[in-house]
Amino acid sequence: MKKHVAYAIWNGSIKEGNGTLTTNSKVLDKQQYSFKSRFENGAGTNPDELLAASHAGCFAMALSLILGHAGFTPDSLDVKAEVTMDPEKLELTGSHLTLKAKIPNIDQAKFLECANAAKANCPISKALKFNISLDASLV
Repeated sequence: MKKHVAYAIWNGSIKEGNGTLTTNSKVLDKQQYSFKSRFENGAGTNPDELLAASHAGCFAMALSLILGHAGFTPDSLDVKAEVTMDPEKLELTGSHLTLKAKIPNIDQAKFLECANAAKANCPISKALKFNISLDASLV
């Protein structure tokens, strides 16, 4: 089993407090997060943004793997993930993936088959318990 570790420190109340996030790799090293960065337009990151980054990266890697198994090598996979939260319910409600791909010699049907397989099977998609949608286009 491979383990990845991150640390969160929170100080103070939910609205006035703040915290930091650190990963073992130090890619995040005491990165600031707060109520304002999550629910308003404050400086710093937030768990939802990090989940979106994880989903986009995981999907891109999964699609590259699936394409490789099908005999294709992408020139580029440009993925945006938008994670939506309902602040009234404090509930994440979905992730929308937008893919712009440059893949030599692939037809539309095979491209969509591979993209949908990656959407369904990347480890982050499998971990999420909400709706995941995808708009995929070849460029």
